[in-house]
Amino acid sequence: MEILHHILDVIVEGGILFFEVIGVLILLIAGVKGVVEYIRRDADMRLNLARGMATALSFKLGGEILRTVVVQDFREIAIVGCIVLLRAAITFLIHWEITHMEQDKMYPDQ
Repeated sequence: MEILHHILDVIVEGGILFFEVIGVLILLIAGVKGVVEYIRRDADMRLNLARGMATALSFKLGGEILRTVVVQDFREIAIVGCIVLLRAAITFLIHWEITHMEQDKMYPDQ
């Protein structure tokens, strides 16, 4: 049974690392793209940057949720739970902002 637990730990840690790296890469790409769009005075810069941040946060959130598989005690569960709640709240706010920016773009006079 100890071997299966170790295998699960290795797989979960690899998955967490994968999601974290993908989230960071997406955030970096969105940030660089946002700077380029800002310099070019692209009107969709904020919308594109918010979409990139939302996508990156979704990957980071996936890593945190996966981390709940290997927590050992209640303190770790509480910490991971708080991180998941904060990231979910930030993701929700970014999606809300994206929706409002898209509506403003579609109906600018309202």
